[in-house]
Amino acid sequence: MASSDTFDPNSVNLTTADPAEIICYINAGGNEYNGHMGARISSVFVILICSTLATFFPVVASRVPRMKVPVYVYLFARYFGTGVILATAFVHLLDPAYQEIGPASCVGMTGNWSQYSWPPAIVLASITVIFLMDFGAELYVESKYGVTRGDERTTIVSEHDHPVDQPTKDLPQSLSGKLNYAEESDQDSLTAEKSFRQQIAAFLILEFGVMFHSVIIGLNLGVAGDEFKTLYPVLVFHQSFEGLGIGARMSAIPFKRNSWLPWFLCLAYGLTTLSPSPSAWSMTANIVSGVFDSISAGILIYTSLVELLARDFLFDPCRTNDRRRLGFMIICTLLGTGIMALLGKWA
Repeated sequence: MASSDTFDPNSVNLTTADPAEIICYINAGGNEYNGHMGARISSVFVILICSTLATFFPVVASRVPRMKVPVYVYLFARYFGTGVILATAFVHLLDPAYQEIGPASCVGMTGNWSQYSWPPAIVLASITVIFLMDFGAELYVESKYGVTRGDERTTIVSEHDHPVDQPTKDLPQSLSGKLNYAEESDQDSLTAEKSFRQQIAAFLILEFGVMFHSVIIGLNLGVAGDEFKTLYPVLVFHQSFEGLGIGARMSAIPFKRNSWLPWFLCLAYGLTTLSPSPSAWSMTANIVSGVFDSISAGILIYTSLVELLARDFLFDPCRTNDRRRLGFMIICTLLGTGIMALLGKWA
């Protein structure tokens, strides 16, 4: 392992120097904390409030009919959030993972870490594990409720024999008025419970990936130097957009009306952006951050592509055929992806 203790930056022979020593020396000066404790403390509360409010908005809009949120406002929040989660996976997680433990990093040039490109391997392992968990959950739900694939297709047809371009498609229960658990038949209740368990399992995986990323964001904010002034407002938008995505996806899950779970999950996301005391750069910190960024990237890549984009646009048998609404949903998704990718320039 390269050590900055024996490296003299004032006398470097580029033809004989170990590149790992140079990179590790540069990384060792990565903590540029320069005070401004008052602003750093305020950032915790500002980001907490903004991200929590953004997370709560779609859930409140879907569960409080008195708000009378326009349909397209809800659709914007939901599909803009999908784009945000997709961009977060690649720009805000995968790229930092390469910087922390990739082949061109200090970690990636030393010891066994230099023998293999670990970020894509960890991402692949993460995606594989999440797929197996998702598939296992699907099989468990089918077994518990006695549903076979053939039976499920029949159920779908009978449930959705109304035209697929119904204006209430893609809307939560309070906006569509289609779900009334008190009036459902036993079969409808069984189907609703099965759908809920499948959706909540996928959502919890998504929230875990996003929440861990939020902790890493807090670490970065805590040790930022002169760039803190730029990073502060960027992270407010960053965390708010992610919260909007989390809340929008949660609002589409058919929780029971008196359930406390959606409110708890919203609050849990808001509390995860921390600003700890600054500490010096260390090899261990970079390894831990790089590994968990890679794991989170795999989770969000799988979730955004499979659970969100594929299920909403490709494999949903009840997807709306309203071209105007479909176009709006696509534009919102692309807008969320583009804006979140742009924020990657600063954070």
